[in-house]
Amino acid sequence: MTAMAPTRTETDLSFLLDHTSHVLRSRMTAALGEIGLTPRMHCVLVHALEEERTQIQLAELGDMDKTTMVVTVDALEKAGYAERRPSSTDRRARIIAVTPTGTEIARRSQELVDGVHRDALGSVPDDEREILVRALNRLVTGHLATPSEGPQQARRARERAK
Repeated sequence: MTAMAPTRTETDLSFLLDHTSHVLRSRMTAALGEIGLTPRMHCVLVHALEEERTQIQLAELGDMDKTTMVVTVDALEKAGYAERRPSSTDRRARIIAVTPTGTEIARRSQELVDGVHRDALGSVPDDEREILVRALNRLVTGHLATPSEGPQQARRARERAK
């Protein structure tokens, strides 16, 4: 005999957001892969171009741990897109400076990212698009702005190995 599953009383928001996020990330990864970047590399380049930022500040903006950030910056340096330099305001700190080649690849990668977002939003009818974006912004700046603290922290989904 099988047990009866509990009746769902609310829309499964977790599934909708997780699935949407996963597919959007996979499309972003594919688009950026065409020019040899990862979403993390793109994130670091774009945020480093906005203002002088340390590796730690960039890691926080990109929601990366230290190890992931080091690997990402190493890859950017190897490609000639960025370099670690002393900060102009704090000799002890190192900033990530984007090279001229990195600036150009960041411009190209932003065009690709904008295209992925444009395509996704373009699949939503015009009269619903602004409402969707406004509602998502309200969630991320309001009720879902910060994760809950607990004995076991929720883990982010890992990318599957290819």
